[in-house]
Amino acid sequence: MEKKQVYEFLEENRAVFNDVSDHVWDYAETAFQEFKSMDCICETLERFGFSVEEGVAEIPTAFVGTWGSGYPVIGFLGEFDALSGLSQEAGAAERKPVCAGGNGHGCGHNILGAGSLAAAVAFKEYMERSGKQGTVKYFGCPGEEGGSGKAFMARGGVFDGVDIALTWHPANFNTVADNGFLANYQVLYKFKGRAAHAAAAPQNGRSALDAVELMNVGVQFLREHVEQEARIHYAITDAGGFSPNVVQPKAEVLYLIRAPKMEQVEDIYQRINKIAKGMAMATETEVEIEFIKSCANMLPNRTLSAVLYQNLLAAPPIVYSGEDLALGRALDATLTNMPNLETGTSVTEAEAEVLEAKMAGQALFTEVLPFDPKRDIKVAPGSSDVGDVSWNVPTAQIGVTCWTVKSSAHTWQTVSIGRSEVAHKGLIYAAQVMAGAAVDLLEDDSLIKAAKEEYTRRLNGKKYVCPIPDDVKPRAISEL
Repeated sequence: MEKKQVYEFLEENRAVFNDVSDHVWDYAETAFQEFKSMDCICETLERFGFSVEEGVAEIPTAFVGTWGSGYPVIGFLGEFDALSGLSQEAGAAERKPVCAGGNGHGCGHNILGAGSLAAAVAFKEYMERSGKQGTVKYFGCPGEEGGSGKAFMARGGVFDGVDIALTWHPANFNTVADNGFLANYQVLYKFKGRAAHAAAAPQNGRSALDAVELMNVGVQFLREHVEQEARIHYAITDAGGFSPNVVQPKAEVLYLIRAPKMEQVEDIYQRINKIAKGMAMATETEVEIEFIKSCANMLPNRTLSAVLYQNLLAAPPIVYSGEDLALGRALDATLTNMPNLETGTSVTEAEAEVLEAKMAGQALFTEVLPFDPKRDIKVAPGSSDVGDVSWNVPTAQIGVTCWTVKSSAHTWQTVSIGRSEVAHKGLIYAAQVMAGAAVDLLEDDSLIKAAKEEYTRRLNGKKYVCPIPDDVKPRAISEL
């Protein structure tokens, strides 16, 4: 079987994988609640001959599909969780929630999960027909949005023994995602005070809300004294009720702390803890610090990125219909900002200017962005639990056009296009690229060895230590 036949297999079976994507889009289940989505993907894996283990790392919606045996072990990472509050009618160029306040796939994880599934199945078909030895694994990774499912899976040793991990993400353009990501911690600070009549006996009250507000002020001053790239976000998740004439006896604030390296996040976290404890002391309240989850920073692998880049160029390009282009133009008309290629990709300033000029006249952009393994690695201003996988296994990923040029993640526009032929075509192209890269790795063992050597070099003697305490379990958004 040749690589061309891998492409043909995916084209012949595109309806199967597009159907999986559409079903997951319909289910729109949020972090660690993706039971229907999991069943849909697992049934497809079993249909194509994979054995499936569910509930890995004690996470009910985490699973691993496996086919084959022996070296090399090549894994594909799949996600399938949605976002709350982003319900949207498919294919509509205006805000039209299907269900008011409902969920929606605003980051395209329905496409992501189905695309990685397609790549795993296509690579399995290549191995089976060519008689090659090796193991294919599909990792069903729940709760990427605010849950860091892969971090919990890494803590549980799910990625042990894997030689290479490949993945992708829907995007505005086709590119090797060679940049780093920010590490992060998510922490809940729960203050407990004492209720009292706010007018008749204010001296008897101890306001938990005062403690939260003072903590936020303290952290505001801290922001001047952390790394330039660090970010500290917060949301008051419980303001103590709706009665201003009652001294609030409880209040909670959820913090997300980001920095380029995990040790920097840890340092900021400890400083924020001191602020929380200090404000609890100042207000005579109590504070409970509850660790929710973490993400490691990304360890890029230029060896694997180069293999993916060649396959981005070699796979059959996406061809859009008039209907596809019309949807793209209609959605782009609702948006204003162009993507910032300099911060989100590895292109140079000069390349970014040329590419952005080309994008300005298009709603759907299918060119492959340039990649040079000799360039400095940029750190993108976001986080991904793929970082935790990259600390355990040589890992690389791509971005593939599934959205319009001006669209960004976590918007109704990305939900709308996520069940269209634009998304379907991006899904199949991504699968062709990843499966093609896996074929190259299988056929040329020196590439795997080089990727592992680079991985060891980038570790620089460090070992992955998941900062999530052993007694902390993944939790659904509704349980925070």
